[in-house]
Amino acid sequence: MNRLTKAAVVAIALSTTAVPMLAEAQNRDRREYREDRRDDRRDYRDERRDDRRDWRQGDYNNRQDYRQDRRDDRRDYRDERRDDRRDYRNDRWDRNNRDWWRGRSDFRGYNGPRSGYWYAPSYGYYRVEPRYSGYRWRTGGYLPAQYRSYYVRDPYFYNLRPAPRGYRYVHAGSDIVLIAVATGLIASVLSNVY
Repeated sequence: MNRLTKAAVVAIALSTTAVPMLAEAQNRDRREYREDRRDDRRDYRDERRDDRRDWRQGDYNNRQDYRQDRRDDRRDYRDERRDDRRDYRNDRWDRNNRDWWRGRSDFRGYNGPRSGYWYAPSYGYYRVEPRYSGYRWRTGGYLPAQYRSYYVRDPYFYNLRPAPRGYRYVHAGSDIVLIAVATGLIASVLSNVY
């Protein structure tokens, strides 16, 4: 046999034995790869399940804490509102109490009635024409223009409803009058406030 045929026979013999061995090695590698991937997926699922379980348990505790905190906050809010209402009631104008104005910052310069002057809280004393000192304001009358600028800063303190659009509460002597801003027409009068 010549060398070429010997080489061909050896090549055929090797190919018939080596190819199946190579294919089997590749199949074994694929199988191992698939098993590794399956194990990885299984581990990943187990870890996720454990994480969800831990999260749920932690979330449950967080929810309980959250509910308790909200309950406490609502209780505190109710208590504060109750105290505010109590303070608000005590810090309101009272017709039966002649000294209700004492200690209020808007009455800081008030020393009682003065002849020829009116006092407007937060504004102070201002001069008034003699014909208007002791004047009794009536609904349907007009407040003179020079006395329309002394607005009541806190109508709620005097138990007054909010003024309608175009109207304002004004201090006029010891009275509070509700006037139309444009004309000075008196809509209502609260007499002898102080």
